[in-house]
Amino acid sequence: MLEKSFLNLDDTIASISTAWGEAGIAIVRLSGPQALDIAEKTFRGIKPLKDTPPRYMRNGFLLDERGAPIDEVLGVWFRAPKSYTGEDVVEIHCHGGLLVASKCLELLTAQGARLAEPGEFTQRAFLNGRIDLTQAEAVLGVIRAKSDEALLSAARTLRGELSARVNGIYDSLLNISATLEANLDFPEEDIPYLSQDDLFQSLKAIALNLQDVIYRCKVGKALRDGIKVAIVGRPNVGKSSIFNALLEETRAIVTPIPGTTRDIIEGSIVHRGIPIIFMDTAGLRATDDLVETIGVSMAQKALREADLRLWIIDGSEQLTKEEIDMAMELKNHSHIVAINKADIPQVISLEDVKQMLPESEIMVLSSYDKEAIGELKERIVKKLFKDSAINEGFNATARQIETLKSVLSCVENSISSLASGEPQDLVASNLLEARYYIDRLLGRNFDEDLIHLIFSQFCVGK
Repeated sequence: MLEKSFLNLDDTIASISTAWGEAGIAIVRLSGPQALDIAEKTFRGIKPLKDTPPRYMRNGFLLDERGAPIDEVLGVWFRAPKSYTGEDVVEIHCHGGLLVASKCLELLTAQGARLAEPGEFTQRAFLNGRIDLTQAEAVLGVIRAKSDEALLSAARTLRGELSARVNGIYDSLLNISATLEANLDFPEEDIPYLSQDDLFQSLKAIALNLQDVIYRCKVGKALRDGIKVAIVGRPNVGKSSIFNALLEETRAIVTPIPGTTRDIIEGSIVHRGIPIIFMDTAGLRATDDLVETIGVSMAQKALREADLRLWIIDGSEQLTKEEIDMAMELKNHSHIVAINKADIPQVISLEDVKQMLPESEIMVLSSYDKEAIGELKERIVKKLFKDSAINEGFNATARQIETLKSVLSCVENSISSLASGEPQDLVASNLLEARYYIDRLLGRNFDEDLIHLIFSQFCVGK
């Protein structure tokens, strides 16, 4: 593990922690060993801040370079280690405005504070052991939440629920590893023996626990980042009409001329707390038109990379060969089939499509039917998430999910080794690697580049 020395914790940092612009108040924050001394040079109250109990607001004045009051403010300090950063922290609450907060920050830096880097307050909280890395990253999830469900998911992670689950898995792995390695290194000692069957069952239980955690992390990531739904199909089946109906606004041009949509048009909604990004794509067909060919290529890329494909079929026309080929391709991807134009005579039934895609979710609708469009939104969410999962998600990043998958891979390799009759020292090696990934996930084992990458995404002042 790297030492904390790559970040100079002897500095006292300062930043405006509220949004820029006119407001009722602005908060300027100081953190570091000289926070109180620096604040005392710019803040004057009835008593000095250091003579005020921690966490108590003190009324006073902000003083300029000549000692003249320029604003009536409130000052409060937090004693280390019981502060956000784990260091002495001072907050000066001045009037919000374009000038006064900047002037306050300028005065503090003139007295020896350094301007904080993006996310440096939270970074110090992590380095000082106030929070682990999953909790630090959840702070960004709280800030960027777009729905109540996303906010609750981030709050669960910030409170340490994800850390607790992962630490429990770590302890289980450590107990198994300790017994295995003791049996391997000291076979003559009277150490409780772990049978192959007991070991197999314990590892299976850990793998199931990890799968549940990973799933809940994926739900939390979707709550924060949204899911991408590619609306695909041949030209003139009503993709743009359904796209507009899902958004409840006119975003895409709708005409009876095939090939109207040539680029990918995106629009988003929030349904049941989940941001859904819909992508209206060019009609999939062979064409000699250069621009349309580019659009078709982009549509095929969206089809491959989306979280869900919404395949639109024109129910008033017979299926084409290209559509039959499309059905074969969709078997390998998560999808929903919508038989469109139910408001006019149909020649394709739900049963016809069911014969091609017996396992698929299929519905008949019209883009003019608001109730059917509402049901489609419900089906999209239910296709990707269990009903209860939305209220149980952990705010997680792609990095965290990939790290947890690496832990699961190590455990599954251990299970495969046991099933193949391979020696237990190979199992022990896999479990050691699994614990390494958990240490990296929680920030107990990290490198400087990773830490800078994570905290550089934060705003200045957080």
